[in-house]
Amino acid sequence: MVPARTAHAVLVLLAFLAVVLLIDIALPFAISLFIAAVLAGALAPWTKRLATALGGRRGVAAMLFTVAVLAAVVGPLSALVAVVVPQVQSGLTWLRQALQDKTFEELVARVPEVVRPIAQHLQQALPSTLERLQEIATAEGGRAASVLGNLLSATGSFLLKSVLMLIALYFLLRDGPELVDWLNDAIPLKRGQVSELLRDFRRVTVTVLVSTIATGGVQTLLALLGYVIAKVPNPLFFGMVTFVLSLVPALGATVVVLAVGIVMFATGHTGAGIFLAAYGVGVVSMIDNVLKPIFIRGGVPIHGAVIFFALLGGLAAFGPVGFLIGPLSVTFLVAVVRMYRRDYGG
Repeated sequence: MVPARTAHAVLVLLAFLAVVLLIDIALPFAISLFIAAVLAGALAPWTKRLATALGGRRGVAAMLFTVAVLAAVVGPLSALVAVVVPQVQSGLTWLRQALQDKTFEELVARVPEVVRPIAQHLQQALPSTLERLQEIATAEGGRAASVLGNLLSATGSFLLKSVLMLIALYFLLRDGPELVDWLNDAIPLKRGQVSELLRDFRRVTVTVLVSTIATGGVQTLLALLGYVIAKVPNPLFFGMVTFVLSLVPALGATVVVLAVGIVMFATGHTGAGIFLAAYGVGVVSMIDNVLKPIFIRGGVPIHGAVIFFALLGGLAAFGPVGFLIGPLSVTFLVAVVRMYRRDYGG
C-alpha cells in the first residue's frame, strides 16, 4: 500500500512535469497563440450573435470572422505595399540625382551653423561610404546570399506563425464555450473563477485594442492636419501610412511625421521640414502618451499611471506584443487579489 503522502508527492511531480512539457511545446508559438486568444476574446460576442443569426452554425461564423481578420490584415498591407514601392523607387531616384547634381552640398549649406560641421563630415564620408558598400556587395556576394537566405527564412517563419494564429483563432472562436467549460473543470479553482478571469481578460483586450485604434485615429487626424499646413504632396496617402504605422507599437505615427519632415527639408522646403519635425515630436508623439492611458483607464479600473508604466514595461520586456501583455499582467494580478479577498477574506 503506497502512503498517501508519497502518492500526493508523485502526483504533484507528474503535474509539474506535464506543465513544463506543455510550456516547452507551446513556447515556439506562444505569440501566435496569445494573439489568437486576444482576438478570440474580443470577437467572441460577435461570433455568438452571428452564429445565432445563421441558425446556430458557430463553425461558419468562426470561419467568416477568421477570413475577415485575414482580409483586414492582408488587404491594407497589400494596398500599402502597392503604393509604397513606387514611392521608394522614386525616392531612390531622387537620392541618386541629388548626389550626381551636387544638391547635397546645397542641403548642407541650409543646415543651421550649430550642426553644420556634422553635416559637412557626413558629406565628406558619404561618397567613400557608398563606394565601400559597393565593394563589400561585390566582394562578399556569398555573405549577401546568406543574409538573403536568413531573410527568406524569417519571412517563412512569420508566415507559418501567422497561419497558426489564424488556425488557432478559428478553433477558439468555434469551440470557445466548450473550452471555457473544460477549463472550469480542469483548473483547481472554485466554480466560476476561471470564467471571471476570462471575462477580465476579454474586457482588457477589447479596451486595449479599441484604445489603440482610437489613439491611432486621433494621431492620424493631427498628422493629416500637419501635412496640410506644411503643404505635403499627397497628404491622404501619408495619412493612411500614418494610421497603419500608428497601430504598430515599435514604430508609431511619429516616425512617419518625422520621415516626411526630413524629406520636405531635404527637398528644399526648410520651414515645412522643421515644422513637421517639431510638430511630430511635440504634438503627435505626446498625444499617444496622454490618450492611450485615458482610453484604457475608461475600461479598466486601474490608475492611469499604472497603465502607462504597464504599457512601457510590456513593450520593453516583450516587444510589440507587450502593449497587450503589460496591462493584462496588471489586471490579472488585481483580479486574483480581488477574488482571494472576496472568497477567503483578508
